[in-house]
Amino acid sequence: METDQERRVCRLDEIPDGDARGFSLPEKGGRPLGLIVVRIGSGVRVYENRCPHRGTPLDWAPDRFLDETGKYLVCSTHAALFRLEDGECVSGPCPGESLGIRPARVRDGVVVLLPPRAVLDRSNRLS
Repeated sequence: METDQERRVCRLDEIPDGDARGFSLPEKGGRPLGLIVVRIGSGVRVYENRCPHRGTPLDWAPDRFLDETGKYLVCSTHAALFRLEDGECVSGPCPGESLGIRPARVRDGVVVLLPPRAVLDRSNRLS
């Protein structure tokens, strides 16, 4: 169920375990919000699809976010590598910087974006 503050992104089963998919949601003012949803088991991490180095989208083609090992999100512009679990850059021009994380959870098999003020701990639980 979507409320004024929560927004449906996708069904969890649209994303294979260990993979990532891109989604776009409209924001106030009409600008799209590009998101990357990473599925880790029955949970997700949701990041802004925006490299912290130059602000460019990470994917070079639709839903092409992972490196060849499947362990990192990779920026198509500078080949920066970001950890799946926390979005921190571990290689490339922005080491130590992180992708913007958006609070989200899985509810009844649906990935739901929570209000920006919601705070998640590292296990993706509300704290």
